[in-house]
Amino acid sequence: MSTVSTRVELSPLTLADQDEFCSLVRASTALHGPWMQLPATAQEFEGWMRRFSDGTSLGFMIRVPETGAAAGMVNINSIIRGRYQGASLGYAAFAPSAGRGYLTEGLAAVLHHAFTDLRLHRLEANIQPGNKPSSALVQRLGFRYEGLSRDFLYIDGAWRDHERWAITAPSPWTPDPSLPEI
Repeated sequence: MSTVSTRVELSPLTLADQDEFCSLVRASTALHGPWMQLPATAQEFEGWMRRFSDGTSLGFMIRVPETGAAAGMVNINSIIRGRYQGASLGYAAFAPSAGRGYLTEGLAAVLHHAFTDLRLHRLEANIQPGNKPSSALVQRLGFRYEGLSRDFLYIDGAWRDHERWAITAPSPWTPDPSLPEI
Protein backbone atom coordinates (compact mmCIF):
# COMPACT_ATOMS: atom_id res chain seq x y z
CA MET A 1 0.00 0.00 0.00
CA SER A 2 1.35 3.41 -0.88
CA THR A 3 2.06 5.88 1.86
CA VAL A 4 3.23 9.50 2.02
CA SER A 5 4.84 9.37 5.46
CA THR A 6 7.91 7.75 6.91
CA ARG A 7 6.74 8.20 10.52
CA VAL A 8 3.64 6.02 10.12
CA GLU A 9 2.46 3.10 8.07
CA LEU A 10 -1.02 1.83 7.31
CA SER A 11 -1.96 -1.77 7.86
CA PRO A 12 -5.36 -3.27 7.03
CA LEU A 13 -7.48 -3.79 10.13
CA THR A 14 -8.05 -7.52 10.75
CA LEU A 15 -9.65 -9.74 13.35
CA ALA A 16 -6.12 -10.39 14.67
CA ASP A 17 -6.03 -6.73 15.83
CA GLN A 18 -8.94 -7.30 18.23
CA ASP A 19 -7.12 -7.44 21.58
CA GLU A 20 -4.81 -4.51 20.84
CA PHE A 21 -7.59 -2.41 19.31
CA CYS A 22 -10.06 -2.97 22.16
CA SER A 23 -7.38 -2.32 24.78
CA LEU A 24 -6.43 0.97 23.10
CA VAL A 25 -10.09 1.99 22.80
CA ARG A 26 -10.58 1.41 26.53
CA ALA A 27 -7.42 3.42 27.28
CA SER A 28 -8.71 6.24 25.03
CA THR A 29 -12.21 6.64 26.50
CA ALA A 30 -11.52 10.17 27.77
CA LEU A 31 -10.02 11.18 24.42
CA HIS A 32 -12.95 9.88 22.37
CA GLY A 33 -15.46 11.20 24.91
CA PRO A 34 -18.82 12.00 23.45
CA TRP A 35 -17.52 12.16 19.87
CA MET A 36 -17.51 8.52 18.91
CA GLN A 37 -18.05 5.01 20.14
CA LEU A 38 -15.56 2.38 19.05
CA PRO A 39 -15.73 -1.31 19.96
CA ALA A 40 -14.16 -1.98 23.34
CA THR A 41 -14.99 -5.69 23.73
CA ALA A 42 -14.32 -8.77 21.63
CA GLN A 43 -18.03 -9.14 20.81
CA GLU A 44 -18.35 -5.47 19.75
CA PHE A 45 -15.18 -5.71 17.67
CA GLU A 46 -16.34 -8.80 15.80
CA GLY A 47 -19.66 -7.11 15.00
CA TRP A 48 -17.90 -3.93 13.93
CA MET A 49 -15.54 -5.83 11.64
CA ARG A 50 -18.49 -7.18 9.62
CA ARG A 51 -18.79 -3.75 8.00
CA PHE A 52 -15.57 -4.52 6.08
CA SER A 53 -16.66 -7.89 4.71
CA ASP A 54 -18.13 -6.72 1.38
CA GLY A 55 -15.39 -4.29 0.33
CA THR A 56 -17.54 -1.15 0.50
CA SER A 57 -15.72 -0.10 3.68
CA LEU A 58 -12.03 -0.45 4.52
CA GLY A 59 -10.34 -0.22 7.91
CA PHE A 60 -6.71 0.62 8.69
CA MET A 61 -4.49 0.78 11.71
CA ILE A 62 -1.99 3.63 11.79
CA ARG A 63 1.25 2.19 13.13
CA VAL A 64 4.58 3.65 14.18
CA PRO A 65 7.14 1.57 12.22
CA GLU A 66 9.92 1.76 14.82
CA THR A 67 7.78 0.21 17.55
CA GLY A 68 4.87 -1.39 15.68
CA ALA A 69 2.53 0.40 18.11
CA ALA A 70 -0.92 1.39 16.88
CA ALA A 71 -1.26 5.18 17.07
CA GLY A 72 -4.77 5.35 15.63
CA MET A 73 -7.25 4.01 13.13
CA VAL A 74 -8.97 5.22 9.96
CA ASN A 75 -11.96 3.82 8.09
CA ILE A 76 -13.03 4.55 4.54
CA ASN A 77 -16.77 3.96 4.88
CA SER A 78 -19.60 3.42 2.40
CA ILE A 79 -17.61 3.55 -0.82
CA ILE A 80 -19.96 4.45 -3.65
CA ARG A 81 -18.91 4.13 -7.28
CA GLY A 82 -20.75 5.21 -10.44
CA ARG A 83 -21.28 8.95 -10.72
CA TYR A 84 -20.37 9.65 -7.07
CA GLN A 85 -16.93 7.97 -6.64
CA GLY A 86 -16.81 8.89 -2.97
CA ALA A 87 -16.84 7.70 0.62
CA SER A 88 -16.86 8.97 4.19
CA LEU A 89 -14.04 8.76 6.69
CA GLY A 90 -13.97 7.75 10.32
CA TYR A 91 -10.80 8.12 12.37
CA ALA A 92 -9.46 8.20 15.90
CA ALA A 93 -6.15 8.60 17.66
CA PHE A 94 -5.29 6.28 20.52
CA ALA A 95 -4.43 8.02 23.79
CA PRO A 96 -0.91 6.60 24.29
CA SER A 97 0.22 8.26 21.01
CA ALA A 98 -2.15 11.24 20.79
CA GLY A 99 -0.78 14.71 20.13
CA ARG A 100 2.29 13.59 18.17
CA GLY A 101 0.98 14.11 14.63
CA TYR A 102 0.58 10.42 13.86
CA LEU A 103 -3.15 10.71 13.08
CA THR A 104 -2.52 13.66 10.74
CA GLU A 105 0.12 11.67 8.86
CA GLY A 106 -1.96 8.51 8.87
CA LEU A 107 -5.00 10.31 7.52
CA ALA A 108 -2.83 11.95 4.84
CA ALA A 109 -1.65 8.46 3.83
CA VAL A 110 -5.27 7.28 3.65
CA LEU A 111 -6.18 10.28 1.44
CA HIS A 112 -3.30 9.41 -0.88
CA HIS A 113 -4.41 5.76 -1.00
CA ALA A 114 -8.05 6.71 -1.59
CA PHE A 115 -7.35 9.18 -4.39
CA THR A 116 -4.51 7.27 -6.07
CA ASP A 117 -5.03 3.54 -5.53
CA LEU A 118 -8.81 3.42 -5.02
CA ARG A 119 -9.34 6.31 -7.44
CA LEU A 120 -12.07 7.90 -5.36
CA HIS A 121 -12.96 11.49 -6.22
CA ARG A 122 -14.49 12.76 -2.97
CA LEU A 123 -14.08 12.01 0.74
CA GLU A 124 -16.21 13.40 3.55
CA ALA A 125 -15.57 13.69 7.27
CA ASN A 126 -18.58 14.30 9.50
CA ILE A 127 -17.64 15.95 12.79
CA GLN A 128 -19.70 17.01 15.78
CA PRO A 129 -19.60 20.83 16.09
CA GLY A 130 -17.79 20.86 19.45
CA ASN A 131 -15.00 18.53 18.36
CA LYS A 132 -12.41 21.24 17.66
CA PRO A 133 -9.36 18.91 17.44
CA SER A 134 -11.06 16.88 14.69
CA SER A 135 -12.11 20.01 12.79
CA ALA A 136 -8.56 21.36 13.03
CA LEU A 137 -7.19 18.04 11.75
CA VAL A 138 -9.27 18.00 8.57
CA GLN A 139 -8.60 21.70 7.96
CA ARG A 140 -4.83 21.02 8.12
CA LEU A 141 -5.33 18.38 5.43
CA GLY A 142 -7.26 20.68 3.09
CA PHE A 143 -10.88 19.71 3.75
CA ARG A 144 -13.49 22.43 3.26
CA TYR A 145 -16.54 23.06 5.42
CA GLU A 146 -19.78 22.31 3.53
CA GLY A 147 -22.53 22.71 6.10
CA LEU A 148 -24.35 21.19 9.06
CA SER A 149 -26.31 17.94 9.01
CA ARG A 150 -28.91 17.89 11.79
CA ASP A 151 -29.43 14.66 13.75
CA PHE A 152 -26.89 12.94 11.50
CA LEU A 153 -25.50 10.04 13.58
CA TYR A 154 -26.73 8.20 16.65
CA ILE A 155 -23.90 8.44 19.19
CA ASP A 156 -23.90 8.06 22.97
CA GLY A 157 -27.66 7.59 23.15
CA ALA A 158 -28.81 10.53 21.00
CA TRP A 159 -28.93 11.79 17.43
CA ARG A 160 -26.03 14.22 17.00
CA ASP A 161 -25.58 17.11 14.59
CA HIS A 162 -22.43 16.91 12.46
CA GLU A 163 -20.51 19.39 10.37
CA ARG A 164 -19.79 18.12 6.87
CA TRP A 165 -16.21 18.54 5.71
CA ALA A 166 -15.04 17.33 2.29
CA ILE A 167 -12.01 17.08 0.07
CA THR A 168 -11.80 16.13 -3.59
CA ALA A 169 -9.02 14.42 -5.50
CA PRO A 170 -6.15 16.61 -6.65
CA SER A 171 -5.70 17.26 -10.37
CA PRO A 172 -4.80 15.42 -12.43
CA TRP A 173 -6.94 12.52 -11.28
CA THR A 174 -7.40 9.14 -12.94
CA PRO A 175 -11.04 8.03 -12.59
CA ASP A 176 -12.12 4.55 -11.63
CA PRO A 177 -13.44 2.54 -14.62
CA SER A 178 -16.92 2.51 -13.02
CA LEU A 179 -17.29 6.27 -13.70
CA PRO A 180 -19.66 6.64 -16.67
CA GLU A 181 -18.10 8.42 -19.64
CA ILE A 182 -21.19 10.55 -20.27
